[in-house]
Order: sequence, then C-alpha cells, then structure tokens
Amino acid sequence: NGGGMAYIVRVQHREPSQEPGHLALPAVDRALGQPIEISSVGPADGLTVLIDGGSEVDEGEMPLFNLLVERDGEEIETYADVSLSDVESVVNGGSQTVQVSVSIDTSSLEDPSLAQVKAGSYAVTPAEPLPVEVRPKDFVGSESDRVGINGLVIADEVTMVIVPDLITAATKEDGSIDLGMWKAVQTALITHCELQANRLAVLDAPPGMNPQQIKEWRSDIAMYDSAFAAFYYPWIKVDNPLTSGPADAEIMVPPSGHIAGVWSRVDDTRGVWKAPANEVVRGALSTELDITKGEQSLLNPIGINCIRPFGTRGIRVWGARTLASDTDWTYVNVRRLFNMIETAIMEGTQFAVFEPNDQKLWAGLSRTISSFLRGLWRDGALFGATADQAFFVKCDAETNPPDSIDQGKVVVEVGIAPVKPAEFVIFRISQFKQTA
Repeated sequence: NGGGMAYIVRVQHREPSQEPGHLALPAVDRALGQPIEISSVGPADGLTVLIDGGSEVDEGEMPLFNLLVERDGEEIETYADVSLSDVESVVNGGSQTVQVSVSIDTSSLEDPSLAQVKAGSYAVTPAEPLPVEVRPKDFVGSESDRVGINGLVIADEVTMVIVPDLITAATKEDGSIDLGMWKAVQTALITHCELQANRLAVLDAPPGMNPQQIKEWRSDIAMYDSAFAAFYYPWIKVDNPLTSGPADAEIMVPPSGHIAGVWSRVDDTRGVWKAPANEVVRGALSTELDITKGEQSLLNPIGINCIRPFGTRGIRVWGARTLASDTDWTYVNVRRLFNMIETAIMEGTQFAVFEPNDQKLWAGLSRTISSFLRGLWRDGALFGATADQAFFVKCDAETNPPDSIDQGKVVVEVGIAPVKPAEFVIFRISQFKQTA
C-alpha cells in the first residue's frame, strides 16, 4: 500500500526459563557425530563452552583436550587435559555449572586417536522461554527502558502509531476477545499521541462485530474523543504469507497496517493535506462483512471509517474522520496537516535560537514561515483565492512584549485555512418544461 521507515517496539511476552540449556559438541571425525552432550545446571543464559587442544600424547592414544566454561565472557571453570574416556567423571564430579554425558563407548573404538573433540567456542542453547500474561501496562511500556508504546517517545519523526498485534494478547483461551484490554490499550495509545501532539493513533475495531455492535462499542463502551486518533472497520481478508498450501491460505487481519500504508502512499503521491480516503486497499481480498450505504451513514458521523468493496473499483477506504467531537478537527488530513506544519516550522526556525530578540529576528522569522506557507498554498494544501486568505504570520512587538523578551521567548502567531475534503458530493436535479 505504501510506507516508509518504521519503528517496531516489541512488548515483552515471554520470560527466560529456569530449565537447563543444552549443547552437543562435535568430534573431528564426522563418523563419531556429536559424542558429548552438555547440560547446564540451571539457566544457560550467557553460558559458553570452549574446547582447545591439550597436552601431547603418544601415537595411538586418545587425544587430550581442555574444556573451559565461561559465563558472559568470564571464565568460571577449567578442566585441563581431559579425554572422551574421563571427561564425564571429571566434569560431573567437580562442576557446579554444567553436566557432561558421553554418548559413545570409548573402549570399543578401534583407533582411540580418532576420538578427538573439535576445537572451538560453543554457546549453550538456553531452554525455550516461557509465555507470560501480557497486561495493558505492558503495552504502555516505559520511555526510559525504550519498551512499549512509550518507547516511541524518542522517535520525533513518527507520524502514526498502530498496535496490530493487540488481537494476540486480547484473545482469551476460549477464543473470545477481552474488550476491556482492547479499550485499555487503545486508550493508552491515544494518550501517547495526544501527549506527543505530532502523531495519530490508527485504531482497529474489535473483530467479529456487526455494524450495530460496532456502533454501540464506539458510542457506549469505548467512548473515545480525540483529534489524535482514527478508527477503522471492518477487518480485511488477505493472503496468508506464512502458508503455501490450501490450508489457511487466507486470513483475517486488523486493518491498521494496511491503513498506515495508505496514509503513507497518499502523503507521497498527493500530500499530507489530501484525505486518505477513496483509496484502494492493496492486497485486500475481501472484508469481514460488506457495509451498506445505510450502515455507512450511521457509522461515519461517529468517526468509524469504513472499508468497503466497490465492485470493479476495488476495496476502498471510505472515511477520513478522527474521533474528535470538536468539529475543527473532524478530518484526519486536517489534523495531520497541522502536525506537519508545526513540525516543519519548529525545525525550519532553529536558526533563531540564541539570536538577538529584536525586530530583525522577527522579520526573519516572518519571512521564513511565510515562504513555507506560501509554498503549501500553491500546492493546494491551504484554502483561499490569495495567500492572504490562506494564512497569516504575525511576529512583532505586539506578540513579543518586554516581559516575553525578558523570559527568553520569541512568539510567532500563525493562522492557516486548511482544505477540507468533499465528503458528500450533492447534485440537485430538477425537471423543467421547454417554452416556445
């Protein structure tokens, strides 16, 4: 559908197992396979076994080797000049870290000199981590630890945030959806976007709901009210990339990932000021259910952006509303246009920091910002027959009184008239009689 650079923040859903880890050491002679099995005593995190050559032996005798055990790069145990015939008893009799098992009968070897362990450094494979319950606060995460939703605080260039894998954590053992978790995580996502004030949350509707149920969910249960979030319904069916056979060849997925791609595609081809709607959802085979025109008229006004099939025109996004009750921020493209302009102005006026706060600086800021906004107006991002109708920039003694200057502030007032989408195209058709 489109896209760009993405930050992926994982939510911790497994914890290290306390079961022992395992390692098989190979022999130099491939015919002997892996004659030594090593198991850790307790967890194997950071555990490594090093094998190197031991002292010289007479011809025909079993080779000696040194076995060293390290944890996180620090040597903790050393067993020098052991062989396949005695390494098990030597290590198991003294080690508090590993246990050794030799899988071949060394006394039956025709040529003991071939019983040589291959030198090298071998990491002990830890036991598989154990699944843990994921709670809403795990999704919220921490800015300082760079985990969860709040781990994205440091990424200033992020413009949209999605949690497409919420379904995994919110699905109960009986297959039903934990709607309490669904709401809690989405509320946290909205809060994050509102605090950052430079990005929007793309929210997925819970699966399996018909239009009446999703209307009740939106209005009576979720009750979101934010200019920094948009809500999409229903789920879409796509090819399953993890299967190559007929079984499970198609799966239902939450729409947020595809919608994020549509937003990015519209940004690149038309501009952030274009509503990301009436756009084909590439890769969508069908929708969870078909939304009728009547259902659309009920869902769209409450901020539910529908994804609908339109025959030969494909499956399209048919809504571009935020979840805001404030009509100034009804549309996704208006909110994102303001976000883009605010970010661009802040980045483009960094030259003003620590400059003398006087008329020269005020004039320079006015010129820089006006030039930027004039370019947007010419591109069609701002509404107005003239530039004066489309925006204004004010930076003078009135916006910067002595008290403000004494506090080290320079204040610029900027007003813009955004272009809003033609959500309804209305034709008035009447019948008239011809007269002579």
